Amino acid sequence: MDRFLYEITESVRIAMAQIRANKMRSALTALGVIIGIVAVTLMGTAINGIDIGFNRSLAVIGDDMIYVVKWPWHGVDDWWNYANRPPFHVEDAEALNRITEGTPGSLIDVVVPTAGRSSTVKSGQNQVSGVQTIGSTADYGRTISADFQYGRLFNEEESRAGREVCILGVDVSDKLFPGKTPLDEWVKIDGHPFRVIGILARQGSFLGLFSLDNQTIIPINAYRKFFDVRNGQVQLHVKVKDKTKMDDAQEEVTGAMRRIRGILPGQRDNFSVEQQQAFKAQLDPIKQGIAFAGLFVTGLSLFVGAIGIMNITFVSVRERTKEIGTRKALGARRRTILLQFLIEAVSICFAGGLVGLVVTYLLGLVVKSAMPSFPLVFSFSLIVISLLVSVATGIISGFVPAMGASRLDPVVALRYE
Repeated sequence: MDRFLYEITESVRIAMAQIRANKMRSALTALGVIIGIVAVTLMGTAINGIDIGFNRSLAVIGDDMIYVVKWPWHGVDDWWNYANRPPFHVEDAEALNRITEGTPGSLIDVVVPTAGRSSTVKSGQNQVSGVQTIGSTADYGRTISADFQYGRLFNEEESRAGREVCILGVDVSDKLFPGKTPLDEWVKIDGHPFRVIGILARQGSFLGLFSLDNQTIIPINAYRKFFDVRNGQVQLHVKVKDKTKMDDAQEEVTGAMRRIRGILPGQRDNFSVEQQQAFKAQLDPIKQGIAFAGLFVTGLSLFVGAIGIMNITFVSVRERTKEIGTRKALGARRRTILLQFLIEAVSICFAGGLVGLVVTYLLGLVVKSAMPSFPLVFSFSLIVISLLVSVATGIISGFVPAMGASRLDPVVALRYE
C-alpha cells in the first residue's frame, strides 16, 4: 500500500514537472477540454436558471391558480374551432362562483373575471407606455400573492359601480411620481382619468422576460365602460383551495363550465381550462434545445480535446523513451510507468476543467450584468459533474499511450534514438 501511494505521489510530481516544462503545449492541449466544460456548465446553468426562474415566477403569480380561457395555451390544432368559441363574460364568473359555492367539498375558493390590454399611463408630463392594464373585481386580491406597498384594492361597491380608481405597479408609480407616494393622485389611462388608491409591492419579473411591476388594476366595470372588451379578451381566474389537488380542481371547473354553457355529454368543450404547468410544458422544448446544443458542442470539443491529449501523450512517450527504458532497467514496474503517463493526461484534463469552470463563472457574471433578473446558479453537483467529465476524458484519452509506454522493452527503449 505504501509503495502504491509512493508511486501515485511520484507520478503526480513528474506529471506536474512535465506540464510546467511544456506550458504552451499543455495549454493548447487542454483547450478542447476547456471549451467542452464551458459548454456543459453553461448548458446546466441555463437549464437550472430556467427552472428556478419559472418556479420563482409561479410563486409570484400564484401556483394555485386555474385559468378558463377561450384559446388553449398550446396544441392549437383546429384554428376555426377555437375562433368560433363563444367569449366569456363577467356573468360567467358569477355563475361559476354560485355553482362551486353550492357544491359540497368544492376545491374552488373564488373565481374572478379579468380583461387586459396594453396602455399608456400619464401624469402631467410623465408617461409610461406598454403598461398592462387589468380589469377585474374586488375579489382579484384573493387570487394574487402580491402585497400592497401603499393603499388598498378597490372594494365591492367601487367594483360594481365601475368607479374610476386604480392600483399601480411599483415601476409605473416610480416613473410617474418619482420620489413621492401618489395616493389620491390622478392618472390618465389611455386618456381616461383614474384616481390612485393603491401601490403594489415589488414583484419582479417572469423569467426575466416581462415585468410584473409594470401594470395597473382597475374595476372591470370601469374597464368595460372605457375600453372595448373584444371577443375572447375576458378570462376567468380560479383560485384553488388545495394546490396539491390541481387536477381534481380542474375537473371540477370543467364540469361546472359545461353545465353553465349547456354542453351535452359527448360534445366537445367550447372553452379551455389551463394550469400554470402548461407554461412549463412550453419551456421543455427550449430546455431540450439548449441541452442538445450544449451536449453537441461538449461532445465535439471533448472528442477533439481527447484526440489532442492522446496525440500529445504519444509524443511525450516518444520523447521520453530512453527515460522509460532507464527506469524499467532500474526496476520500475509496468504499473508505475502506466500511472506516470495516465496521471499526466488526467492532470492536463483536470486543469482544463478547472479553467473551464472559471471561464464559465466569468461568463455568468457578464450575463448577470446584462440580465440581472435571470437567475444563474452554479450548483455543486454541476461542478462535480464537470470535473468528473474532465477526469474521465483524461483517463480515456491517456490510457492507450500510457499502456504502450508501460509495455516498452527496456533494451529497445535504451537503444532508441
